[in-house]
Amino acid sequence: MKPLSLLIEILIILGVIIKNIEAEKHNKKQKERNVTTQVSVNEVKRLLSHILERRKLIKVIYQRENALGKKKIQRKLRIRGIQNKDLSKRNKKHLRKQAKKNFTDEGDQLFKMGIKILQQSKSQKQKAEAYVFFAKAANMGNLKAMEKMADALLFGNFGMQNITAAIQLYESLAKEGSYKAQNALGFLSSYGIGMEYNQAKALIYYTFGSAGGSMMSQMILGYRYLSGINVLQNCEVALNHYKKVADYIADKLEKSESIPVEKVRLTERPENLSSNSEILDWDIYQYYKFLAERGDVQIQVSLGQLHLIGRKGLDQDYYKALYYFLKAAKAGSANAMAFIGKMYLEGNAAAPQNNATAFKYFSMAASKGNAIGLHGLGLLYFYGKGVPVLYKGVCELGHWAEKFLTAYFAYKDGDIDSSLVQYALLAEMGYEVAQSNSAFILESKKVKILEKEKMYPMALLLWNRAAIQGNAFARVKIGDYHYYGYGTKKDYQTAATHYSIAADKYHSAQAMFNLAYMYEHGLGIAKDIHLARRLYDMAAQTSPDAHIPVFFALMKLETVHLLQDILFFKQFTMCWKWMKLDNTLGPYWDLFVIGLIVAVLIFLLRNRYG
Repeated sequence: MKPLSLLIEILIILGVIIKNIEAEKHNKKQKERNVTTQVSVNEVKRLLSHILERRKLIKVIYQRENALGKKKIQRKLRIRGIQNKDLSKRNKKHLRKQAKKNFTDEGDQLFKMGIKILQQSKSQKQKAEAYVFFAKAANMGNLKAMEKMADALLFGNFGMQNITAAIQLYESLAKEGSYKAQNALGFLSSYGIGMEYNQAKALIYYTFGSAGGSMMSQMILGYRYLSGINVLQNCEVALNHYKKVADYIADKLEKSESIPVEKVRLTERPENLSSNSEILDWDIYQYYKFLAERGDVQIQVSLGQLHLIGRKGLDQDYYKALYYFLKAAKAGSANAMAFIGKMYLEGNAAAPQNNATAFKYFSMAASKGNAIGLHGLGLLYFYGKGVPVLYKGVCELGHWAEKFLTAYFAYKDGDIDSSLVQYALLAEMGYEVAQSNSAFILESKKVKILEKEKMYPMALLLWNRAAIQGNAFARVKIGDYHYYGYGTKKDYQTAATHYSIAADKYHSAQAMFNLAYMYEHGLGIAKDIHLARRLYDMAAQTSPDAHIPVFFALMKLETVHLLQDILFFKQFTMCWKWMKLDNTLGPYWDLFVIGLIVAVLIFLLRNRYG
């Protein structure tokens, strides 16, 4: 790196650090402004704690009302001198029905008010106010409001996650015939979250949920029959389930032309643009521009999105958005291709409306399995372009995909349990990105809603499902789990098999490097130094990031074999029989050799430039 470029980068980083210090002071002031929001959230929590108790007391309330009504009737009868028992019975029934109707109507009105506020909300405070109405409606026995509150408890809306209370509500709702509750109980049973891990029970819940009209249950069953998960693989049954969901989604798409949310991969997402700050500091923005110009594809896509919609204090600038998207698309970003297609489909100053160009970029993105690209092709189909859509891809465009955003924000805010629950539900529905994200969160062992001994096995299960759907990183992860014995017993042979698949099918540099190491040491496969060298070279050719690790690995390999040649030469032949590197230098002798090589290189460089 040139000294001038290095200096510029250091100065920019220092500027970012200074701005972060100033941001901490700003956050203290911001906390004071959020008091009103906290009040609303606390009110939701307070009401929520009474929902289950009030549910039990409804019968008592009715009994009291009936007793009061009875006294009033008897008083009127005494005054009028009416002794007709039939009339008394009719009045009692009428009063009970009227009281129940009034109670139900009030609950319905509160629920509708909550929905209206939620649809129009633009801040967390307004959303919290909506849930105050839901809580009050749920107290009055409104089933839809109870479903909303149960979901809030499950997913941790506004920091009020309570799995046990959510399960109690869902079980009560399931008895009332709620298909949403059936689906939720199936999901919790399938992961063993707050309930016994029981796949058979989960399948029963999903079946009842789908019969009741749950599109989520339909999609889950479609994915299970497609992949043969705890059921016999049956493509016809899977197609039937997916077609029902696809028809539902197609009807929604025809009425709305909105583009779905981006499905962020936690394993690839840069931390830089994850700040929840409303305004992007100018120095930080300059630093992002610097990274984007250096070829950081994720930053290019993120800056393109910010300029496309004008977020974080940046003006909406279609030219800059298109510039960054084109750079990222050239580097192979499917998301960038999809956003370019969106720009040409809608039309703007930088990208005039052009269905042919939109089709081109949507097709490029869709060929990489990108949901936004598939959605774009679906829109072109509705415009009469005759583009065929796949059923599973269409199903993944449902409104439930919005949980990708809430799950991601929960993760960035440090609410790991809430993030996991949302990603895990999407993973159960067959979303590959959600499967890898759930596995990534589980292996971090920061989750509190699952026992630690269950985390690695569950993560391995999810990595496996993601790998089956074509995720190369997940395939390498499965190899790692078998190599180190995470969530399963150590099995070098199985690890080598998965590394081979990732190397041959997906050209993964990491898999090539790992496989080369195993061939070098004969771990699970026959020792083959020549093949190890070849795989190390292939890893370096595949990814520039592998150059340095490959260099040191080859240096170590050549040095070790040079030592072996010397030790085997003539009089040292007999000595080699008892002299083993593991016994002489310890189990980490290869690290010692690498350290020695580095020391020699530093010595030579110092002498050269000294």
